Amino acid sequence: MPDDRQPDDHAVGDWFVYIVECADRSFYTGITNNLERRVDEHNAGKGARYTRGRGPVSLRYRELQPDRSRASTREREIKALSRQGKQELINQTAIDRV
Repeated sequence: MPDDRQPDDHAVGDWFVYIVECADRSFYTGITNNLERRVDEHNAGKGARYTRGRGPVSLRYRELQPDRSRASTREREIKALSRQGKQELINQTAIDRV
């Protein structure tokens, strides 16, 4: 369940669940406590092994969570979705691209 606060209003200790779309149009889901830095790492080839060689990536979805445990739980839920399910989640939320 997403936090009611807006992602731009996050506090220290908050975590994000995010989905990036790779250049090959595949999705990667992860968690971080610094979203802008993490997207930059993916684009620099220093992020997850999956995204290396699939860049550049574009942020498509972000969801604020109050702690790492809840972010990890939500990450597992999102990873279990089909591609269509992830696309529907992305379509529900308009975000500024990072």
